[in-house]
Amino acid sequence: MPIPKFPVLFYKPVTSLGGPFDNVPVPTIAQEVDGLDYECELVAIIGKEAMEVSESKALEYVMGYAVGDDISHREWQLKRGGGQWALGKGFDGWAPFGPGIVSSTLIQDPQALRISTKVNGKTVQDSSTKDMIFAVAKTISFLSQGTTLLPGDMIFTGTPQGVGSGRKPPLWLKDGDIVEVGLEGIGTCVNKVEYIKGRPKL
Repeated sequence: MPIPKFPVLFYKPVTSLGGPFDNVPVPTIAQEVDGLDYECELVAIIGKEAMEVSESKALEYVMGYAVGDDISHREWQLKRGGGQWALGKGFDGWAPFGPGIVSSTLIQDPQALRISTKVNGKTVQDSSTKDMIFAVAKTISFLSQGTTLLPGDMIFTGTPQGVGSGRKPPLWLKDGDIVEVGLEGIGTCVNKVEYIKGRPKL
């Protein structure tokens, strides 16, 4: 794909957050057609209000880092209804992260960390955050142009090569699959894919 001039942005609702060992619930609407995908990502957590910050100062606004899985349904994200990024990525529990938040004082260079994904024990992504098209500082600075970032805001910063949709044949997640996303210096989230029936219990 062509390299974009600017970071591609979308928003996930707070209800999409999940714990580092929670099951990932897949509602009926996302079970009807293949397309369920994984994306290991470095997550930056904002620690203080950020507005119109420069790239050189952006990391000063980061409280800490975690690893997350930007669970996505490619059919809904890219095809159905002309593309539904918020829907295709924002279902309940589709942003598990953790296993903790490591202080930015301990990770001074977020662009030098190994990041990986395993599906059912098999490595499917293995890369480094140095390969990001847009560094964490660039993304934070860009996001803050006209939009105030608040303490607690979480920025999933993009995934390396190896996602299921990019494979031939595609590797789609199925009911019962175990997905592990790991980040050097942070730890690993381990989440089981769970197809749900009817309305989930809140």
